[in-house]
Amino acid sequence: MDTTNETTTPVKKNGSSFALKLGNFFREMSRINAFIFRFFKEAFVPPFEAKEVLRQCYETGVRSLTLISLTGFIVGLIFAKQSRPSLASFGAQSWLPSLVSIAIMRALAPLVTALICAGKVGSSIGAELGSMRVTEQIDAMEVSGTKPFKYLVCTRVLATTIVIPILASYMALIAFLGGFVNITTNEGTSYTNYIDNFFEQLKFLDFSSSLIKATIFGFTIGIVGCYQGYFSNKGTEGVGKAANGAVVTAMFLVFVEEIIIVQITGWFR
Repeated sequence: MDTTNETTTPVKKNGSSFALKLGNFFREMSRINAFIFRFFKEAFVPPFEAKEVLRQCYETGVRSLTLISLTGFIVGLIFAKQSRPSLASFGAQSWLPSLVSIAIMRALAPLVTALICAGKVGSSIGAELGSMRVTEQIDAMEVSGTKPFKYLVCTRVLATTIVIPILASYMALIAFLGGFVNITTNEGTSYTNYIDNFFEQLKFLDFSSSLIKATIFGFTIGIVGCYQGYFSNKGTEGVGKAANGAVVTAMFLVFVEEIIIVQITGWFR
């Protein structure tokens, strides 16, 4: 009898532990859905925080231009360089501008921009709101009746949703120039021929899907960063976890959304 009790007790403990984790998971998902629903409920209801949205757009966009410019140029340059040997083996170097354009517009520009912003902007939002939560600034705003959710969360999510598609378009332009530098240096292609070949294979679906991707990525980065920071706790340790969680979660969701959107757009091609 004693042996039976000893062997069944760990099973009960493991079962209760699994049930506890499952319950915590569903509670977390419920809180996330409530957070997203609250954003849509408050973001488009007056009064609007237009000045704060513009300030957040500046923080998100203008201060990311240097990194986006450097990364975009390198992406176009390296992709053209790495693709040349494969095409050269088939004697198809003339297809290189078209290959670069398809890769940049369909995948690289929105995806690389989102990953950069997830690391730079997402962590900044998570750390900023996390420090405000830890120092009880958000609680003070709630007591004073200034609607901290609208001022802190809605403005940042709107800013990332607006700015990241613009940054993705800008990165595509810079990557276009990077590819041109590499191709014209090695192939002697003129600027006119490069432009003609670059846009020859692109369709309206490529441009629209790229903007839709970047918009969804921007919303994801903003909402994840705000969620992680808004509900952070445990003092300064919580601030670090909020920043780290914002980056890791946003990047993971960006890759998942990339797979889903690619699959959906593939149905329309």
